[in-house]
Amino acid sequence: MKKLLPLLSILLLAACGGGSNKTAAPTATPTVDYSQVSIPAFNADSAYQFVADQVAFGFRTPNTKAQTLCANYLARQMGRWCDTVIVQDFPATLWDGTTVRGKNIIASIEAPAQSSTGKRLLLAAHWDSRLWADHDKDEDNHRKPILGANDGASGVGVLMEMARVMAGQRPRVSIDFIFFDVEDQGCPEWADNYVEDSWCKGSQYWSLNPHTPYYTAVYGVLLDMVGTEQPRFTKEEISRQYAGSVLNKMWAAAAALGHDKIFENTNTDPILDDHYYVNRLANIPMIDIVQNSRGMSFFPHWHTVNDNLSHIDRNTLRITAEVLLKTIYGDYGE
Repeated sequence: MKKLLPLLSILLLAACGGGSNKTAAPTATPTVDYSQVSIPAFNADSAYQFVADQVAFGFRTPNTKAQTLCANYLARQMGRWCDTVIVQDFPATLWDGTTVRGKNIIASIEAPAQSSTGKRLLLAAHWDSRLWADHDKDEDNHRKPILGANDGASGVGVLMEMARVMAGQRPRVSIDFIFFDVEDQGCPEWADNYVEDSWCKGSQYWSLNPHTPYYTAVYGVLLDMVGTEQPRFTKEEISRQYAGSVLNKMWAAAAALGHDKIFENTNTDPILDDHYYVNRLANIPMIDIVQNSRGMSFFPHWHTVNDNLSHIDRNTLRITAEVLLKTIYGDYGE
């Protein structure tokens, strides 16, 4: 991730009358008593270990040994719990013309045949780490890669643990997990010119070339930077425009569970992230649960060499998963 989209923000605000950093309209009272919804027991220590496992491979950047090893690890682990796993190899051209290969990891848990609704949900995160620490306070670090513990690995870790526990308590809807590659290699701040669409290469490719012909889902949820020590998730504009009902449902679940101080009922500017392309190109309504710290770009260690494991909070991983699981099982539980 990522770029704030100031120009797009102006266009969207003019079109729909939304606001930046303004309190949203009150979230509707949920029709489901989420406190009573039965969900599988999410293990925050396990999710943390999945984050740590990814970071242990080092810099998960394109065309590296770490990329290959981590992709193999993700596919192998998801294969333990999911019915199918597909590694979608794809070409990508970076902002400077460099050609790389990416690997989208796609794993599916099918609903029980006797209770299936015939519907699917899409849960996603990106698993690559950034080549350049271009927001580091030390300019000497601007061309160094980052470990991406929060920016990338945290969302994947949450979804891996969700896959593990959902396999034993399957909802009445099929779940597709997608770990997008080459998301975070967009044009660096020190480049001479900004290059359009240089971010989110994996989601751009998948949205135009889905793993299943004519693939669709009821909705999608993207997790990005969901492990910080001071979590704050807001109602981001792209999510509001394309999947407002999904966003409101999830924020209502969070409020019912007592997490309204984290899932804040505040409208904020659009963000260029994988959900933008899934919405625009694949026509699947997808929201982005993404860290939005006050007064800064996303979180203190965003795109710096300090985005490491020491800043990952198990409780934040748990809360993120709890809200998502309660929402899913509230609609599709037994």
